[in-house]
Amino acid sequence: MSEGLGWIATAVFVGSYFFKDPTTLRFVQMLGASLWIAYGVWIGAMPVVVANALVAAAALWTLSRKRGR
Repeated sequence: MSEGLGWIATAVFVGSYFFKDPTTLRFVQMLGASLWIAYGVWIGAMPVVVANALVAAAALWTLSRKRGR
């Protein structure tokens, strides 16, 4: 079952690149990163958790910077 979560996370993250709107792209990237974080916690892989926490934080920072203009 954990492998299924990994495949879903992969599909969401890859799918994010098909969105043209930068805001939608970032939201979908954060969703994919969140799924990867859950997957990493589930399988006990801290590098997966940390790497995707950084991806989610970067997407959130980019969104907040854009809204602050």
